[in-house]
Amino acid sequence: MDYQLVPMDKSHLKEVAELDKELFTRPWSADSWESELYNDTVSLVVAEDPDGGVLGYGVLGVILDEGCLEKIAVRPDCRRKGVAQAILGSFLRYGEEHLAYIGLEVREDNSPAIALYEKNGFTAVGRRKNYYAEVHKDAILMDKVFREVTP
Repeated sequence: MDYQLVPMDKSHLKEVAELDKELFTRPWSADSWESELYNDTVSLVVAEDPDGGVLGYGVLGVILDEGCLEKIAVRPDCRRKGVAQAILGSFLRYGEEHLAYIGLEVREDNSPAIALYEKNGFTAVGRRKNYYAEVHKDAILMDKVFREVTP
């Protein structure tokens, strides 16, 4: 599959918002996506095909030395082709250089995502009961520690 990772910009917003609505039970609004483009604490990455079409995207929030993986999403027809791994890999490379850890929440029945995170060194550290209330599912809390934080 031919694609490249690029910073998200305004040209991606419509496709990203549509894909987000298709894939998530709590999609972000188009206005939310646009405001995130100008948020200095957020990294937005898009996997785009040679024609500029969106195959997937990722969102990493950062405060000081703490990262929070907000979203990784890939079009259903582009899954299992390395796109999510590439997006996650870009965030992990950043994390290794700049962060103490990256945390995330993943729906308990999202086996492919959990497997991806575990393969990349994330470990389960907790659970949020009924976090996805609309589907009656818990969130698994996972993190990857790059360096210990000393108080």
